Amino acid sequence: MAAFTIIILSFLTITTTVTSTTLYQSPKTTFSNYNTMLSTFKIFTYSTTPTTTPQESQFHTSLLTSHFTTQDPNHAHLFFLPFPPSTSTRSLARAIKSIRNTFPFWNRTLGADHFYLSAAGVDSSADRNVVELKKNSIQISCFPTASGMFIPHKDVTLPPVHSFEGVSSVNDTDTDTNTPFYLGYMRLTDESHHPTLIKEIKDHPDFKVELDPTNKKKKFVKSSRFCLFVYGSDMTWMVEALASGCVPVVITNHPIQDLPLMDVINWSEIAVFVGPTGGAEGLKRVLDGIEKSRYERMVESGVAVTQHLVWNAEPKAHDAFHMVVYQLWLRRHTIRYARWVEQ
Repeated sequence: MAAFTIIILSFLTITTTVTSTTLYQSPKTTFSNYNTMLSTFKIFTYSTTPTTTPQESQFHTSLLTSHFTTQDPNHAHLFFLPFPPSTSTRSLARAIKSIRNTFPFWNRTLGADHFYLSAAGVDSSADRNVVELKKNSIQISCFPTASGMFIPHKDVTLPPVHSFEGVSSVNDTDTDTNTPFYLGYMRLTDESHHPTLIKEIKDHPDFKVELDPTNKKKKFVKSSRFCLFVYGSDMTWMVEALASGCVPVVITNHPIQDLPLMDVINWSEIAVFVGPTGGAEGLKRVLDGIEKSRYERMVESGVAVTQHLVWNAEPKAHDAFHMVVYQLWLRRHTIRYARWVEQ
């Protein structure tokens, strides 16, 4: 809890600086729009059903107990479709067909003002109901989402759930002075992505690869300038890295379009994205080439932005839950009839 408190205080002390930079996609309107959302946004839920992943469960529980929900669908901006875990394509089709036949709201926009949770994303299908769900409705999935399961500008991803247990902010002076200063730290649990590059990084003296996810993690994160991630593998501790002042470096061979809160955060201000083709030496050159002023700004902004990526048992202003809801708010504009007339 102490570490989290420090993060919040850090944000409060640099709010003016951070919001005046390009950390936010729309720094002049983000928080005014957010305040409007708080007072007006309404969501109607068809039913309740259990979810599986920590992110889904946290969001689902927070939504159902929030003031955003309404019992009157005529006052709703969006409609929530809570599907059971591991729902098959056939079951999805039946569920949408039932909603289409029972309620008038789906047919007004063919599902464009509806959203649903799916950790891995919904696959393509020839069934009309699933096609409308996939193409029109807003999908909320976990990050990262497999290729083909995510539609940019329509879908959103959930920030990973992390307890922040044992994490200290960059303001903490408890760093082990005997720890070598590594250029980069990588927690490796999967070597199937870019195995040649991973081997080079493991053999390079300026990078530290930790095979045991729990072994001395705090020490290595705090003593590293950069924390390395391979896109598609385990990225659940990215928020922890940001909170610790370790700049995330994401190794990817294509542009990433499913980063959490992409409508809100300019990720190029807090993370580095590099390709795998240059090997360990090429990666080192890229990181060494980052100017000190830019690096310090990235560290400061990364610590500040963690308040938007943290899940709280009881949601707080500007946290992960509220910012995911804000992304839904930005997608609320759909073409709909001014008044539904029963046939």
